[in-house]
Amino acid sequence: MQTYPAQVGSATQSSALSTNKVLRNTYLLLGATLAFSAAMAGVSMALNLPSFGLLTILVYFGLLFAVTKTQNSSWGILWTFALTGFLGLTLGPILNMYLKFLPNGGQIIMLSLGTTAAAFVGLSAYAVKSGRDFSFMGGFLMIGAIGAFVLGLVAYFFNLPTLSLVVSAMFLIVSGGLMLWQTSEIVRGGETNYISATITLYVSIYNMFLSLLNLFGAASGDD
Repeated sequence: MQTYPAQVGSATQSSALSTNKVLRNTYLLLGATLAFSAAMAGVSMALNLPSFGLLTILVYFGLLFAVTKTQNSSWGILWTFALTGFLGLTLGPILNMYLKFLPNGGQIIMLSLGTTAAAFVGLSAYAVKSGRDFSFMGGFLMIGAIGAFVLGLVAYFFNLPTLSLVVSAMFLIVSGGLMLWQTSEIVRGGETNYISATITLYVSIYNMFLSLLNLFGAASGDD
């Protein structure tokens, strides 16, 4: 009669340890990929590389496919760095553009970076501390991401600046929601693969940063 509670307690402790391990590994890999991505952005800026344009989307989905196929092996880490490094390279031309064409481009970049960092830390901390279940957001976030992506292509091909701002606002909301959702999935044991979790959080940070750059840049231009 006394073994049942002990077994339950042991299983609960084992589950908690597993969850903490996934969360720790996710944040370690995320930190490493963000640092690597920043370094690649610096290289891209120093080389003054041209804009990658639609090539960004094609290479992104190709590398994402490779990550998804290898996420349960050590190869997944290699492809994760390949993906995040490439996205870092795509940031270089964008950042150079802000520095070149906007008098306060450096301030906009730092404001976007600081706001993104504060949002990620705040939302992640809330998801961890509250322990709330945000799984209900998954479907809405997927629809929102697809909708924003399609509208983004329309804004790009037809050169619609106003729609581009709407898309940035949509990605800003979706990215914040994904940070809550993914962290909640890890904490509650719904996500057990730290490579998959890292990619979701990294892309959310990347999209939030770009969205804020666009929004802050537009606001600065209006001034």
